[in-house]
Amino acid sequence: MPTINLITEVPGPKSRALAARREAATPRGAAKASLIGIERAHGAAVTDVDGNTLIDFAGGIGTLAVGHTPENVVESIKLQAEKLIHFCAIVGTYEPYVRVAELLNEVTPGNHAKKTVLLNSGSEAVEAAVNIARSYTGRPAVIAFEGAYHGRTNLALALTSKYGLFKKGFGPFAPEIYRLPFPNVYRRPLGMSEDDFTDDAITRLEFAFTAQVDPSAVAAIVVETVQGEGGFVPAPPRFLQRIREICTEHGIVMISDEIQCGFGRTGKLFAVEHYGIVPDLMTMAKSMGAGMPIAAVTGRAEIMDAPHPGGLGGTYSGNPLACAAAIEAIEMIRQPEFLHRAEAVEARFRQHLLDLQREAPLIGDVRGLGPMLIMELVKNPLSKEPAAEFVPNIIQESLKRGLIVIRAGIFTNCIRFLPPLNITDEQIDEGMEILKNAVRTVEDARKVMA
Repeated sequence: MPTINLITEVPGPKSRALAARREAATPRGAAKASLIGIERAHGAAVTDVDGNTLIDFAGGIGTLAVGHTPENVVESIKLQAEKLIHFCAIVGTYEPYVRVAELLNEVTPGNHAKKTVLLNSGSEAVEAAVNIARSYTGRPAVIAFEGAYHGRTNLALALTSKYGLFKKGFGPFAPEIYRLPFPNVYRRPLGMSEDDFTDDAITRLEFAFTAQVDPSAVAAIVVETVQGEGGFVPAPPRFLQRIREICTEHGIVMISDEIQCGFGRTGKLFAVEHYGIVPDLMTMAKSMGAGMPIAAVTGRAEIMDAPHPGGLGGTYSGNPLACAAAIEAIEMIRQPEFLHRAEAVEARFRQHLLDLQREAPLIGDVRGLGPMLIMELVKNPLSKEPAAEFVPNIIQESLKRGLIVIRAGIFTNCIRFLPPLNITDEQIDEGMEILKNAVRTVEDARKVMA
């Protein structure tokens, strides 16, 4: 039985009215990807305020690996709300906070002693991780990469690339940030092999310690295992391995940002597991809380203990309700059958996308790690000139047929797929058929324009 059930146009009149109220009440900077207004959701299905049921391939921008409103998470939140909604971990201790920390210490890579601090958002986690690294090393500098996204607070924005969308008009930003190239193999120079391109990025990384900053001044290297907003670009294995080696050689803290790519999103509990690398610190959020606001930094105990008492945390950090959700989500995602299902989701999605790429010249690349997949739009497959202007059209054509998708990419020319990892095969097929028709519609219009 199909999931999608449309009883009005999408967005419908109630959605448009709600969007108008939002526009009047909230600033334009708090942008929205569509005019749709959501009333309820379960699994991979969402129902809007007009009564239309749609399929969700956006998953709250990667926060819903376990799907919308899983029953065990909802029940856990209800039970916790009856006992304790808030207390503040700075004031005292409560079981859910400690249990989440224990779980993360257990499931993150590495057999060394670990500790965890809980926070509210990915941005806070990144800021805390950098503070911890600076406190531990006594050094000021941090290395980040082109195409990176690490959050919207000032230091996180300083680490973030893609100036126009995220940073314009918000400076000055935190100092002592050094940005280096990240090897996106799809965008390597014509005629250059993937190995040579990776070698070049490694050479530039090594040369930075001569040309830009001495390694003795570097506290941390912050790297997304798979760049998220940058366009789902997996780090080449040798590049990530060299970062690990450099950090070890020079006493630099390696911080792996797993905020978007963690918790099953790549088919393993954490993306870094694909590489066999153990970072010093990991930042986590999004699917960790099944949609509730919670984040964490987990790492080597001796590094985590570097900040002075009172140097970490916040009023709402590790809120009991969010912790209750996180405990259930982590336990669900860590199960072998859940991760096996994620692999099956990848196989089905990837095949659909490759089939679509073969018929649509607009799709220059299909890439990702595990089910964390994206398609990049280009005007010409050879020149690879970004075709960002067609992305909104495909998103809108998909939405009006009952499918929610969102954009990404350093050029904003990609459409990314972050569905619940327990989505059914039937929902994948139904949604991908809509996407294919949306792309065909845009391709036909492009041919007419040409």
